Amino acid sequence: MRRRENAFVIAFRVFFERPTLAVMMFLQYAIWGTWSVALSAYLEKELGFTGQGLALIYNALPLMSLIVPFTAGQVADRFMPAQRALALFHLLGGGLLIALAFQRELMPMTVLMLGYAFFYAPTLALSNSVAFRNLKDPEVEFGPIRVWGTIGWIVANWGVTFVRANFNSLQWGFIDLFALAGGVSILAALACLALPHTPPAKEATDPLAFTKAFSLLRDPNYRIFFIIALIVATELPLYYVLTAPFLQSAGSGVGITAENLPSWMTIAQIAEIFTIAFMLPAVLPIWGVRKTMLLGIFAWPARYAVFALAWAFHQTAPWTVWLAVASLALHGFCYVFFFVVAFIYTDMVAPRDVRSSAQALINVAVLGIGMLIGGFFAGWLKDYFTEDGVTNYTRVFLVPTVITVMAGLAFAVLFREKPTGEVATQAN
Repeated sequence: MRRRENAFVIAFRVFFERPTLAVMMFLQYAIWGTWSVALSAYLEKELGFTGQGLALIYNALPLMSLIVPFTAGQVADRFMPAQRALALFHLLGGGLLIALAFQRELMPMTVLMLGYAFFYAPTLALSNSVAFRNLKDPEVEFGPIRVWGTIGWIVANWGVTFVRANFNSLQWGFIDLFALAGGVSILAALACLALPHTPPAKEATDPLAFTKAFSLLRDPNYRIFFIIALIVATELPLYYVLTAPFLQSAGSGVGITAENLPSWMTIAQIAEIFTIAFMLPAVLPIWGVRKTMLLGIFAWPARYAVFALAWAFHQTAPWTVWLAVASLALHGFCYVFFFVVAFIYTDMVAPRDVRSSAQALINVAVLGIGMLIGGFFAGWLKDYFTEDGVTNYTRVFLVPTVITVMAGLAFAVLFREKPTGEVATQAN
């Protein structure tokens, strides 16, 4: 009967059964959401950072995500209970975030951001590990408990809007986003002390585990899937880095301000919750991986094309800005129908003994290498199409529109969904 429960029913049931896990996930992503959504607009407008400056700041987390399996991740895996490692990393990260709040120059900020990301990046995997090892039925309950992370992201941005509107935090004399995120991080450190005891695993995670899954790439079909997933991933940072300054610039005439922008941006996360909880379970079994991922891929150029249109006409037709705001809801399709389904497909086709390694490989490729390349690409595009301090976002967003359309067409022509286990057989 439990498997037939709605995801939100499970989420709230698990909250009452394991409230500390729900609070952990809520705060884990509230930290990230507090600073990442509106920071690029602040750095551009208030501090005058260029596109490459934004890329340096935002690429700290993808870069550290590639490094921490060899460093902080191994410390947590081998020598320290997971809940204490989480508390320590969040405490140190909170201190660095507060230090970041008082920086105004790019280089010191970049160094501190790298330090912060070094401690925050391992907490993403550690929080998942704590949840998996303390849930009664992880296969069913993890997704709903992870929903609390997205809720935390949403509430954090509503909180930023509230503080900016009621306490004029933009005039505090330091970067309010980092200060608020630092406070949430220290709160998360305290909350982690109440988590169930989760001792180090008997066998620590191999930092090179993902290399075991390279055998999957022998299959031409999986290789096509992998390459296209990597290409599409390079376009994701354009959304994370450039959407806020784009909407703040284009929407200034219709009441989109630095104060309320974080709240408007949560449309994407609200749509993500709806898509992953209701649409994906209904669509994937009927359409299969190929059709579902195609819908996910083509949602990307649809969103970027709307952004390009809105900038072209935001002065003569302000309603196009609200169309761009509405198109934020496409993030649910972009992320869930593409990335989440990519992880599901990888698990379906990987041999049982390398499934964890295969997940590590696709994570390194997509959320590590792809995001890292995309972050610098986003910064370069912004600078290339900026003249006299004004960025032409129509030209900026037409580039990922074309790239993702081509990726979608290549996927439609070249990718053929195979029965579960066929790729695994070929890989062996």
